Amino acid sequence: MTHNVFITRKIPDQGIKLLKANKRVKLAVFPKNRVITRAELLRGVKGTNIILSILTEKIDKAVMDAAGHSLKMIANYAIGFDNIDLAEAKKRGIVVTNAAHPQVSESVAEHTIALLFALAHRVVEADHFTRTGQYKGWEPELLLGTDVMGKTLGLIGTGNIGTMVARRLSAGFGIRILYTDVKRNLAFEKEFGALFKTKESLLRESDFVSLHVPLLPATHHLINDTAFTLMKETAFLINTARGPIVDSAALVRALKKKQIAGVALDVFESEPQFAKRKSDALYLQHAWNVILTPHTASATVETRQAMSRTAAENILAFVKGKQPPNQIK
Repeated sequence: MTHNVFITRKIPDQGIKLLKANKRVKLAVFPKNRVITRAELLRGVKGTNIILSILTEKIDKAVMDAAGHSLKMIANYAIGFDNIDLAEAKKRGIVVTNAAHPQVSESVAEHTIALLFALAHRVVEADHFTRTGQYKGWEPELLLGTDVMGKTLGLIGTGNIGTMVARRLSAGFGIRILYTDVKRNLAFEKEFGALFKTKESLLRESDFVSLHVPLLPATHHLINDTAFTLMKETAFLINTARGPIVDSAALVRALKKKQIAGVALDVFESEPQFAKRKSDALYLQHAWNVILTPHTASATVETRQAMSRTAAENILAFVKGKQPPNQIK
């Protein structure tokens, strides 16, 4: 049996080559290098057996209806899968996979750490200061930042990415690790001497708070006005998880009131915009204690190719009648 696979946007070539090499796969790739429109998506999936989707596409009931009864699998080119209606897919018996690969967690952890240091040492602000000719000579109190060594890091979520962040910072910089999660992680505590805390205690005690949880109803606006009132005025927030975990309006209020020292965001509440409200977006764009990257925490050549291979390997396993290695339960 030939399986028709529709890829909603060109992905790095290693996965494409794997799929093209299999005679049981007939491949169609959306030809334009941009986000596919809703109308184009609904047309493109018609009659397909497998959708290889990007996280920018909402794969919901309407898309599944457009594909029809032939749709048997959705392979997401991302670790997260909040863009897919899992309940609807389960009801129809559609297999859903993600592109989880150790390389992805490594890259996101590295990016998280890069943002942490950039905040602490005011790297972005200092770069702008120098490039715009404001640097007139060395000064004892010019652009003073804060040391990272010996500080306290609060991790909200201790999955693969949170664990990698902890491993690198605790071993290399003697950082004290606090964490909160849906349940205690005894192996994590043993490896890093980490302390399990309630979210409230973690926010009160941490110098850096880093988010590593999926977007679920329980984590939507997990960081809100109440959370910001608990954080230290000298603390920094880092979000490389999902944008809506942070209430962007509450974040702007906290920054304006100087309730926290700064924030680094790789994800936003309404991508590709900075936030849902225009006023929030404008403030976040221009505040110097805010660092913004365009959802590029996993954007390395090695990682994006690994994701491409993983998505393809999930599809090929399914085509062979096997359970895909990254099937979402």
